[in-house]
Amino acid sequence: MILVDTGFWLALANRGDAAHNKARLALTRHRGPFVTTWPVMTETCHLLASRLGYDAELAFVRSAVAGAFEIFHLDPDHLPRIEVLMVKYRNLPMDLADASLVIAAEELGSGRILSTDRRDFGAYRWKSRKPFKNLLD
Repeated sequence: MILVDTGFWLALANRGDAAHNKARLALTRHRGPFVTTWPVMTETCHLLASRLGYDAELAFVRSAVAGAFEIFHLDPDHLPRIEVLMVKYRNLPMDLADASLVIAAEELGSGRILSTDRRDFGAYRWKSRKPFKNLLD
C-alpha cells in the first residue's frame, strides 16, 4: 500500500512540472495499491482545475472512477487526532490534506508515500515516532 499526496498527482498530470518524470517513473516502478484521501482529492481537483484546466481535473476524477487508486475515508472520530497533529506541526504548518495522510498511515499501518513535499513528509511522524518513506526520492 502506497499513500499518495497532492503534489504527486499534480506532477503526474503536468508535463511541465519539475517532478513529472520522477512521478511517471515511480508510478511504473511501484505497484499499489495506491491510496489517497478525500482532502487530498479535493485539494488536487482544485489545483488541477486552476493550473491545468477542467479537462485535467476531470481526467483525475475519471482515474478514480476507473479504480486507479483507493480513497481512505476519514471519520468524525479522526478529528481529535487531526487537531493534535495540526497543533504539533503548526510551524510547518500542517494542512488537512497532510493530516489526513498521517491518519491513513496510522490506520493502514504503512508510511510509504509518494509526495513532492519532502520537507513536511520528512518531518511528519505517524504513530508519533515512525517516519514516512517517500518513494519519490
